[in-house]
Amino acid sequence: MAIDLSALWDFNDPAASERRFLSALHTATGDDALILQTQIARTYGLRKEFSKARDLLSSIEARTKTAGPEARIRFALELGRTYASATHAPESLTSGSKERARTAYRSALDIARAVPLDGLAIDAIHMLAFVDTAPADQLKWGLQALAVVEASTQAPAKQWEPSVRNNVGYALHQLGRYEEALAQFRQAVAIRERGTDAEATRSAYWMVAWTLRALNRIDEALEIQLRLEREGDAAGRPDPYVFEELEILYRGRGEEERARHYAERKKSAGKSGAK
Repeated sequence: MAIDLSALWDFNDPAASERRFLSALHTATGDDALILQTQIARTYGLRKEFSKARDLLSSIEARTKTAGPEARIRFALELGRTYASATHAPESLTSGSKERARTAYRSALDIARAVPLDGLAIDAIHMLAFVDTAPADQLKWGLQALAVVEASTQAPAKQWEPSVRNNVGYALHQLGRYEEALAQFRQAVAIRERGTDAEATRSAYWMVAWTLRALNRIDEALEIQLRLEREGDAAGRPDPYVFEELEILYRGRGEEERARHYAERKKSAGKSGAK
């Protein structure tokens, strides 16, 4: 593909991303035009406009059947994301929607493996964990994705490693396998430390501290969370999840005044959903 999609994406602002994709679409042809339209559909999905996304994908479906592998993979991925993704409310994930998503993600994975396009294969495996949501299934998909990461020499696949290790660690944590989870989270931190995304690095450290608390290594967890508090404040991004952990940690130590302080900070910062 001639267009760098990563330069056009801002996942925190799908509307602005859509405008950039539309602008690029004016001069795009062939598979590039199809791929851009799959990404426009994704911006709709991120805004929970799933029917609108499916309508757009339906309008290009016939052309994707004779397109190159990347366009076909991205079509299947985005179709699957209209049925099951992180954006969907759990109650909306019916057995029918899950099966539609599974079929699309499996199609994307089969094509990506055959080419191979390892980064897109990992994306498809990653999305299958939104269909099979039990921790054991999420661990299964996470380990499959990690195997692709470790075997691949392709940069897009390698870029997935910290996220995949985070997913594996989270599944292990949910299964109560805390030492194994901690090992994965520490490896994710090491990779993030070599990058430039400070917020992602702080999130990676949060997962380490969260797991240290589960292992009753309270002092170590507290040290990390207090540092994350300072860094988040300095960056102008106070993190309610950090405050929640600090509240729990201080309450566990019987320091109620400090626990109340962080309960107030959490309330002021606003907390919704899971980390």
